[in-house]
Amino acid sequence: MRRFSERIGKRNIKVEIQLGWMDEDLQNSLWNILDHHIMKPMKEENSVVNYSEYKELIYSIWFSFFKLPLDTIPFDTNNVVFKLRNLYFGWDYLDTYDFIDFIANKNSEFDQEIFIKDCNSILKRELSGYRFVNGLLMPITSELEINQIEIAIQESDNNNFEGVNIHLKSALEKISDRKNPDYRNSIKESISAIESICQVLTDEQGAELGKTLKLLESKMPLHGALKQGFTKLYGYTSDSDGIRHAMMDSDNLDQEDAVYMLVTCSSFINYLIRKAQKAGLLNKKYCGQ
Repeated sequence: MRRFSERIGKRNIKVEIQLGWMDEDLQNSLWNILDHHIMKPMKEENSVVNYSEYKELIYSIWFSFFKLPLDTIPFDTNNVVFKLRNLYFGWDYLDTYDFIDFIANKNSEFDQEIFIKDCNSILKRELSGYRFVNGLLMPITSELEINQIEIAIQESDNNNFEGVNIHLKSALEKISDRKNPDYRNSIKESISAIESICQVLTDEQGAELGKTLKLLESKMPLHGALKQGFTKLYGYTSDSDGIRHAMMDSDNLDQEDAVYMLVTCSSFINYLIRKAQKAGLLNKKYCGQ
C-alpha cells in the first residue's frame, strides 16, 4: 500500500522496483536461499574444510571471489559459514549480487538449476530489477525506464490529467503488491491511461483509442509509426467493449509483461504531453477521464 503522503499527492510516488539498491527483505531472502542450498548443509556436515564435501567450493570462493590468501580460510565448515554470514550482511547490493551470481555459476555440490530458480522466485517476489537469464544475473529494466514511469505520474498530476494519473498509479500498485500482484489488470490500467489522455486531448469521452489517435493527428504532429503501434497494442489487449482479449486472456502474463507495458505506456504519455504542450493544447480545464 502507498504511503498516506503519496496517496494524497503530497509526495511523489517512487517506483519500487529495486534497481541500484537492495532492501533488507531482499537481502535476507537471498541469504535464506544461500542458507538452504549451501550454508545449512555445510553446518550440518561440521567438517574440517580439507575433508569437506564443499572443499572445492570454499577454496573457489576464497581464491576466485574474495581473492584472499587460502591460509585465511577458517579451519572447519561451521566457521566458514560464520565468516561468510558476517561478510554477507556487511555488503552493499553490488557485492550481494556479485556473490549470488558467482555461486550460481559454480560447478559444485548443489543443484545449480534449482538454486537459480529459487533465486529468481525471490527476485521476482521482492521486485528486484534483476533476474537470472541463461545462468547469468541480468537487469530486466533500467533507471531510464523507471524514471519514465515516475515522470508520467508526476506530469499527469501537474497537467490535471486526473484519469491518467489514477490509471498509472493503479497499474504501478498492482505490480508492486508483493502478496498478490495483479499483472493482468496492471496491463489494463496502463492501456487505460493512454486511452484517457487521448480522450481528454481530443475532447472525445468514451471514444476508442484508434479514433482519438487519428483526431490527435489533426491537432499536433504525431509520428505515424507510434500511432499505428499503439492502435495495434490497444486492439491486442481489448476488444471494442473493453473486454480482455488475446494477450489479456493468456495464462502466461508475468511481472515482466506488466512492467514492459507500464514503461511503454508511460513513455508514450510523456511524449503526448510534450507534443500537446508545444501545440498549445494543455490548459487547466483538463480533468481526465
